[in-house]
Amino acid sequence: MDSHPSEGSVESLACLPARRQLELFRKKRLSPVEVLEAQISRINSGSRTINAVTCRHFEEALSAARGSEARYHSGEARALEGITVAVKEEYEKSGWKATAGSMLFKDRIAKNTHPVIDKLLEAGAILHIQTTAPEFFLLGVTWSDLWGVTGNPWNPEYTPGGSSGGSAAALAAGMATLAIGSDMGGSIRIPAALNGLYGSKPAYGRIASPDPSALVPHASPGPLARECRDMILLQNIMCGPAPGCPAVVDPKLELPSEPQTDLRWKIALCMDQGWAQIDPDVRKNTLAAVRRLEAAGAVVDEVELDLETDDGKLREAIEKALFSTAIGAELIELADQKSRMTRYGRRFVELASRMGPLDAKEAAEEALRLYGLMDKAVFLAGYDALIAPTVATTRIPADYDPTRDRPVIEGKSVDPYSGWFLTSLFSLVNWMPVINVPTGMASNHIPTGLQIATKPYDDSTVAAIALAYADQMEPLPFNRITFRGT
Repeated sequence: MDSHPSEGSVESLACLPARRQLELFRKKRLSPVEVLEAQISRINSGSRTINAVTCRHFEEALSAARGSEARYHSGEARALEGITVAVKEEYEKSGWKATAGSMLFKDRIAKNTHPVIDKLLEAGAILHIQTTAPEFFLLGVTWSDLWGVTGNPWNPEYTPGGSSGGSAAALAAGMATLAIGSDMGGSIRIPAALNGLYGSKPAYGRIASPDPSALVPHASPGPLARECRDMILLQNIMCGPAPGCPAVVDPKLELPSEPQTDLRWKIALCMDQGWAQIDPDVRKNTLAAVRRLEAAGAVVDEVELDLETDDGKLREAIEKALFSTAIGAELIELADQKSRMTRYGRRFVELASRMGPLDAKEAAEEALRLYGLMDKAVFLAGYDALIAPTVATTRIPADYDPTRDRPVIEGKSVDPYSGWFLTSLFSLVNWMPVINVPTGMASNHIPTGLQIATKPYDDSTVAAIALAYADQMEPLPFNRITFRGT
């Protein structure tokens, strides 16, 4: 149920949904300055506990908030007027730091502005913080030698996920109203799941990007939000063409913000995708999510996916798909500076140096093979969507290092890079839109999530299913998150 907390306390103001804020701003019952000040208070009190913020732009943001307040009084408010958005550091803005989470770039200043940032500013959004990410944005957890370890606000001993972990943690902690991330291997969906958020990996090409990696179908910018309608609001702002970005679908797709009550979906559930070990808490919460989908009118059948793969093979396919492209070339150019990188950063550079065109061909063939099997078992069998847990376990420490550590789920050791989440399959087939929806809490007080995936470019259906689900899901109590010593 898309509801909101009471609006009196600092915590409740900081966690107020974007749509509710816009309503109160228009009625002049609330000022963007008040919300921003509440969120700055949350940032100041919670940053030491969760360490999700790299750079703060409070003075600029407060000036923008006062400008937004004036626009509401003059009747000139825009679509996101006065709404704060936490920005994953991957999105550059001219004059801001652009470190990529690496000691190599600790003093680098961006010269250009990402088109998504332009769209947000044109819509009236307030960009008050940049958020943490792992070095080079290439890991499912969030820590780096430059910025330190980011903890999960629900339980800081555990990871908020990655690579958009800082954005997700800041959002869950009430440090922003909305957040933006990016997703190559699960970098939006994993943090969305582990922080109890709605997070979208749109179909490749829905959101413009000027980066060379955007010319190969791996990187998907996307939104994060505490409520589903807020996520859709932000995605609709982010989507569409932009100057200098040829790899984007035109015309822009506008997603509906209300459920399509006249439709009933047939949904396929595969709990483990045919390869994963699933924690009992995740399994229990996934089945609870199925019941919510059924209450929303969906028919959910459990299906088997015989993908002839495992966690190691999926990791190898993802690595070949990523590092045989411009992404790998950029890492190779840094090879003479490996001594200043994290352990995992060095591994990725060494991996990229071994990749070539044959690896790209093998990755493409594997992606097509996997999609063919999914298509046959799901979409050609009459199903509208495929659902699966987003993470296999919530028990990944905040300082987890895949070069050193290896998770154990249900007594079985799994691949340290990709064995503890189930996002890789849909990343290889990046034309499929996927939305994470929250499913509840695990016993270690870390949220869990469910992926909803539809056939390529069917973004409208995945959004409609997520909306119908959200109306059956009680929001998590973000405004009750407290920090150590506060």
